[in-house]
Amino acid sequence: MDTDGNSGDASRVVHVRFITKLDRPFKVPNSSISVASNFTRFGLSSVVNNLIQTENPDWEVEPFDFLINGELVRMSLENFLLAKGISAETILEIEYIRAVVPRKEEEPSLHDDWVSAVDGSSPRFFLTGCYDGLGRVWKAAGVCTHILEGHSEPVSSVSIINPEGADSVTVATASKDRTLRLWKFNAEDTRRNPLKISAFKILRGHRASVQSVAAQTSGNMICSGSWDCTINLWQTNEPVSEFDTVSTKKRKTTGQAKESQSEGEAVSSLVGHTQCVSSVKWPERETIYSASWDHSIRRWNAETGKDSLNIFCGKALNCLDIGGESSALVAAGGSDPILKIWDPRKPGTSAPVYQFSSHTSWVTACKWHEKSWFHLISASHDGKVMLWDLRTAWPLFVIDAHKDKALCADWWRGDTVLSGGADSKLCMTSGASVL
Repeated sequence: MDTDGNSGDASRVVHVRFITKLDRPFKVPNSSISVASNFTRFGLSSVVNNLIQTENPDWEVEPFDFLINGELVRMSLENFLLAKGISAETILEIEYIRAVVPRKEEEPSLHDDWVSAVDGSSPRFFLTGCYDGLGRVWKAAGVCTHILEGHSEPVSSVSIINPEGADSVTVATASKDRTLRLWKFNAEDTRRNPLKISAFKILRGHRASVQSVAAQTSGNMICSGSWDCTINLWQTNEPVSEFDTVSTKKRKTTGQAKESQSEGEAVSSLVGHTQCVSSVKWPERETIYSASWDHSIRRWNAETGKDSLNIFCGKALNCLDIGGESSALVAAGGSDPILKIWDPRKPGTSAPVYQFSSHTSWVTACKWHEKSWFHLISASHDGKVMLWDLRTAWPLFVIDAHKDKALCADWWRGDTVLSGGADSKLCMTSGASVL
């Protein structure tokens, strides 16, 4: 357990030199100094802040983390050196970085039922899915601009298809009603009351609940995973013909108006899983990843429909994400409290290269930070959301904002963590900068 570095026997000292890749005013003199061997990161952080403050009297105290040989220090210096077999007789180089600490917990965005899905890939808005059958678009905490109406059962997954596009953006929702729906709306809309909109296309073809949807990087296609054990591929930009439209009614305050709504069929299906496909990701043009309750992770060629990787995990899986170093690491969690990470580039891929086990119940969501090789978040039925750094086995921090199961999580705008849960809340924790 961390201490403040000010208690216990401080008679033993370690000679250290602090180094950093941070720019001024974060740099400190390069000379070596002596520090107490019982110092943890809190004591070391005080030392670095004092050194910076010597050169900059107006400096405001900043929390730091510390790396020795590329590993984050999460115990006293003495215990760390003993555990790693490092001699305390030499000058020890310690790299310091800004600590990843959430700065603010925003007011939760309230829903009418369980918040089952969230996508924060657009800096202009974030998208949620709810067990009340609705999708919602939010400009900020508590500010809902659009309500996506049409599903007859809970929305299980959402995906923003063109987050950096024009004012009119396209999103996809997947539902337990066996369908997916595509929606368009103006992301710059600033109305006070949310606008209710209908999908412009319904995608039918799955024979059971659709659990996950993911967009191809180009935005031209999406894929979906279902309880029917299949992964379907769908076009998002195919032209609408007069033969595939159905008539729907759109309620208006002044009466009823008809609008056309097209129906789409799957372009192809990827078959191989033997139980529910719980999560799909489409990180590259021709590559799709899937996780299943059949205890496996598969990598598929979207063109040929063949799987080129099959990782057996030993547990039913709930979530999957691709990221980390060179966007090549596979993170997944399921019906145990352990978040696992694999590197498919290494031989013996069936063995995870990292395992994180601080949760106390099933892992329901995991998401890599878009610009960091080291950081990812996870959510669990224990109600907690945790931020991880691959350079230490302990979570950097724990968000304990939910009073019930946490069901989904994502990053937004680079330093904000979004999470939804069975308490019908979308919680937002901001200022957690990892860069």
